[in-house]
Amino acid sequence: MSPLKTIVSWSSGKDSTLTLIRLQEDPRYDVVGLYTTYVADEVPFQATPLEVVRAQAALTGLPLVEIPLPEVFPANDVYQSLVIEGLRTSDLGIEAVAFGDMFCNGIADYRRSYIEPAGWQCVFPLMGEESSALASEILQRGIQTILTTIDTSQLDGRFCGQWYSRDLIASLPAGVDPCGEDGEFHTLVVEAPCFRGVLGIGLTEIERQDRFHYQRYCLT
Repeated sequence: MSPLKTIVSWSSGKDSTLTLIRLQEDPRYDVVGLYTTYVADEVPFQATPLEVVRAQAALTGLPLVEIPLPEVFPANDVYQSLVIEGLRTSDLGIEAVAFGDMFCNGIADYRRSYIEPAGWQCVFPLMGEESSALASEILQRGIQTILTTIDTSQLDGRFCGQWYSRDLIASLPAGVDPCGEDGEFHTLVVEAPCFRGVLGIGLTEIERQDRFHYQRYCLT
C-alpha cells in the first residue's frame, strides 16, 4: 500500500516536533504538511506568534495550513468545522491527521469524533508512552526547546524562559509531568533533526499575567 498522506497538527513545541520526526521515519506515512490554529496572529496556549510558526514550517520544508479561530475557546462545533474546512481546502490530498497527544484521557476519541467522519484517519505516534521516556527521547534526538508558557497554578513562574534539559526535568517538583502534558508548561522548538537550520530568536521580556507567565522573544 502507498504511504498515507498525512498532515501534522503543529503547535510549535516539542511534542508536535517529535511527532513529525517519527512520522518522517515511518514508511507507512508521507507527511505532506503541517497545520496550526491561531487567534489574532498567535497560537493559543503556546502564545507563539504566527510569523514564528511560519518560520518553523519553512525550516521543515513543509507547507503550513493556517486556520484562524474566532476566539481561544470557540464552541466545539465551530472549532471542528473550521479545522475540517481548513484541511479540506488545503489541496494537499490529506488521508490522515497526526497529533502529538500523549495521555489516554479521552482526547483521542474526541479527535476521532470529527476527523474520521471527514474521511481521514487519526494518527497518534506518542499516545500511551511514558512521559519520562518521551522526555529522554526529545533530548537524545537533539530537539532544542525553551519553556515559553508557564501555568503558575501548577508550576513556579521561575521556570519561564528556561531551556528544556535533563537538569530542568530533574528540578521539576513532584507531580509535574516531565513533558508538561497536564498543561504545566508549553515550549518552542528552535532546533531539531527535522529542521533545515536553526530558528533564531532573541529573548526579550517575561510577561507575567495573573496565572500564566510568557517568555516573549523576537526573530533574529
